[in-house]
Amino acid sequence: MKTILLIEDDKILRENTEELLEISGYQVFTAANGKIGIASAIEKLPDLIVCDIMMPEVDGYGVLEALSSEESTLHIPFIFLSAITEHKSIRKGMDLGADDYLTKPFEEEELISAIESRMAKAKLLHDINVNKKEQVDDPDEIGNLNQLKNYFDDNGEVIKINEGNTIYQEGIRSTNVYLILKGVVKCHTMDQDGKELITSLYHADDFLGFTSLMNNVVNQETATALEPVELASISKEQLLQIVSENHTIPLELMALLSDNISDIKHQLLQMAYSSVRKKTAQTLLQFAEIMNNDASEPIRISRADLASVAGIATESLIRTLSGFKKEGLIEIEGRNIRIKELKVLKYVT
Repeated sequence: MKTILLIEDDKILRENTEELLEISGYQVFTAANGKIGIASAIEKLPDLIVCDIMMPEVDGYGVLEALSSEESTLHIPFIFLSAITEHKSIRKGMDLGADDYLTKPFEEEELISAIESRMAKAKLLHDINVNKKEQVDDPDEIGNLNQLKNYFDDNGEVIKINEGNTIYQEGIRSTNVYLILKGVVKCHTMDQDGKELITSLYHADDFLGFTSLMNNVVNQETATALEPVELASISKEQLLQIVSENHTIPLELMALLSDNISDIKHQLLQMAYSSVRKKTAQTLLQFAEIMNNDASEPIRISRADLASVAGIATESLIRTLSGFKKEGLIEIEGRNIRIKELKVLKYVT
């Protein structure tokens, strides 16, 4: 049975996550702070470590630094679990050598998937090292998506796009892939009646433009900045070179593209079968998640964009928003919408 060390100072979250991991077939050791976690890792030598960042005694960064300096714990897969979502914080964790970074709140499937993929990668690298004992590790190797994001950050061309401007356009040949450093981007297309359909929303630390890695393929949608956006851009030739030289990257790119397809499928099903009220509520929640870390903060978005994502007429959306306002679920101040009753909005039918 594989073992996991869970380092988390929040008792309720620690116990709930421990139970989840045990149900999933792992033996779990826990630690209530970083200092205890370091000692436990050296003593237990778990197969993988899941660690919070903001903790007493020693924070998560300190835990990773300490274990990275120990020969016995140096190669244990390490996953950060944190409420910190800023790109710089994520980048710092990955630069220190973390294998993955999940933000709270997280889905159970997301955590299990991250653990399984890191376990599989660790086994793969172990097998490679066994077969190639004389091989020297390449410090510039890009072994996962977070390291690929670091490559974009370090080597990509930084582009600034003003609110409302286009990043790339449907029907134009696709030559670049982007990492969003700041801001929110909508991808959209036109249906046969000339109506705009928003296919997806992306925010800081998301990749953009992965429709295809081939240069002779045209964009299947248009990408537009919903607010001032900063991007790191590299050419598809560069990305293909990276993929060809790093054997684990293609698998993670496949998982990323699969997740994107699943999200779009879910959105289309919602648009097809949900009521107008439910479509409006779910779209508000979707924009709140993408555009704000705190759902109570106001959402500054046009009614046309909201209606496009929901798949309903703008007039119908405005009437529904007015109803939500009267029910006390939201507040409306000009273009801004503030969610007042998040839990109630989640269960609107």
